[in-house]
Formats: sequence, structure tokens, C-alpha cells
Amino acid sequence: MTVRVLLADDHPIFLEGLRTMLETVDGIEVVGVASNGAELLEQAARVEADVVVVDLDMPVLDGAGAAAELIERQPGVAVMALTMHADEEAVLRALRAGVRGYLLKSSGPAAIARALSAVAEGDVVLSGRIGAMVARAALRTTTDRPFAQLSGRETEILDHVARGRSNPEIARELFLSVKTVQNHVSAILSKLGVASRAEAVARARDAGLGTGPASGGVA
Repeated sequence: MTVRVLLADDHPIFLEGLRTMLETVDGIEVVGVASNGAELLEQAARVEADVVVVDLDMPVLDGAGAAAELIERQPGVAVMALTMHADEEAVLRALRAGVRGYLLKSSGPAAIARALSAVAEGDVVLSGRIGAMVARAALRTTTDRPFAQLSGRETEILDHVARGRSNPEIARELFLSVKTVQNHVSAILSKLGVASRAEAVARARDAGLGTGPASGGVA
């Protein structure tokens, strides 16, 4: 199988070097490049990519924001971050946006090529030190959040649901589309293993959501 790849990075020398390297790898085809997040979304609408590689620091729209928007528009596309950032906040924000891979730019060509093939097949690939960081964060999350299986945004939306707010009200409060809120609510029901909004509300209130001050925005 040939993996069709779209690349996005605002450093032209790195972008061209990455493109040149990948074009020498059997089974990988570079179908486009972009220099910022907005351009990436435009390119992704025109080409058929299996994997989109994003830098996190990009002008106009950053990599995590572009990833979240792209995944909402094209759920079948895999997104992999290739970045210099190794701090926990950047990693978790990218993972919450839906990236399937997180590699550092110090990764070798062979590791990048293997990661592209793996995420194209549905696997999640993290650089070694990134994987260890995520594992530590997951252990903290288990005790810090009542529903560790939910993302930060899903927990925030569940809190609003538990307060009796409708999807349009939540959308206005969080500056999201109603469709995005609907998708999040569906994911919440699935992850909690409940069949209805009422059951989710009951679970949320048992865990203390929907009772205190409204939760703040979570990327």
C-alpha cells in the first residue's frame, strides 16, 4: 500500500528536506505541502492524503488547531505531529486534538517513515520519551478527573450537560458548532457506556460534575 502524505511546516528548509527524504522511501508518496495551518486545511480538501504531518508551531492556525479542524472535517485522515516540542502541555494538547502520532524532529528518517506507515494503518505512535510522559500523565489523570476515559473537552461538555444545558447553549458558551457538540456528546455516551443523556447526567452528578462553578475552557 502506498501511503499518501501531506506535509505542513513553516520552516521551508526543514519542509523541503523532509519532502525530499520521504520521496526516496518506497511506499510513501508526498501529495502536497503547506506552510501554515490554514493552508493545510485548503490543501487537505484538494488532495487525498492518508496521513497529514503537522508542526505544532505554525502561523495563522497552529498544528493542534489545524489537526482538530481537519479531523472533524475528514475523520478518516490520520494526523501525526512532527515537532521540536517535548513539553507535556504541548503533547497533551496535540493528543486531545486527535493526532495519532507524536514524533520529535530529532527522529531519524527511518523512524519517521515507519511511523507514517503505522499511523496510516490505525496505530498510535509516540517517541519513546513522549510515550513515557503520556503514561505518567494518564496515571495522574486517573486520580485527578472523575472520568479518566474522557478528554478534557468531553469532561467540560459533560459538566455543561449535567447543568441541564442544551447542545445549542453549550455551543454558544464554548464557541463551537452545534454539530461538534453533538459529536462530543455521542462520544461521551459511548465512553461512559450509557444509552441516554439522562444516564450520563446521573453519572456526572454522582461524580460531582454540574454542581460547582462552570468549568473553564479546555483545548
